[in-house]
Amino acid sequence: MVVPREHGAWGMMLVPLATGAVVAARTAVNSAALITLLIATISLFWLRTPLESWLGTSPIKAQTDYERGLLTKAIVAIGAVAAGNVIALFWNGHNRGLLIIGAIAALAFATQAGVRRLGRKGRMPAQIIGAIGLTSTAAGAYYVATGQLDRTGFALWLANWLFAADQIHFVQVRIHTSQAETFNEKLQPGLGFLMGLIGLIGVIFAACRLGFFPAAIAIAFLPILLRGTIWFARGRQPLDVHKLGYSELAQALVFGALLCAAFLL
Repeated sequence: MVVPREHGAWGMMLVPLATGAVVAARTAVNSAALITLLIATISLFWLRTPLESWLGTSPIKAQTDYERGLLTKAIVAIGAVAAGNVIALFWNGHNRGLLIIGAIAALAFATQAGVRRLGRKGRMPAQIIGAIGLTSTAAGAYYVATGQLDRTGFALWLANWLFAADQIHFVQVRIHTSQAETFNEKLQPGLGFLMGLIGLIGVIFAACRLGFFPAAIAIAFLPILLRGTIWFARGRQPLDVHKLGYSELAQALVFGALLCAAFLL
């Protein structure tokens, strides 16, 4: 009821934040503001779980007075940490660019909440939309570290979101095709994912041609493009959720490192 259960969401939030901070290191870095943003981000994300449990809007709800009291204490403590660090970020009119990033992220989360109401049909689209908000930490970290709200920050945001969207889609396809053995059996439920891979290649190519992405960014996306393509060619792969989670975490870490390298070359 207190600790966030969405382990994948932690990665979608923290890996982009790390890429923004690392890429910002090529210029002067405001370390104090970066640490403040990190604490604010973690506490705000953490606050949602006990708040939803207290309100009764999550599957795990407070059932007793003791549990409600525990949640109240957690909400007050985490909320105080979040509020203190948010105030510190904006003290004396600093970091106003975060309002733009935050507004886009808030819109994404609000849209996600609406799409969730579609039920199972809207589950994956809601996750992909919510990833826009989670990956906003890339632009946020780059901005507070450098003081510049420029193309690089938004390019990092877009790159991290494209990776997250592919990752969400792949995990959902793996779950729904756990019994598929042949290419044809995988193709029908996985056709949307395959089209997504083609679309991803097109977006990367267009962004590189327009100068929004550095050309070397293609290397960062290569592992997930190969992972998705090879999956169609392989036989039946029994679904091990924990193993899949660890492999996708490894993919995220590799992507983050290669993405930083692409922007720093």
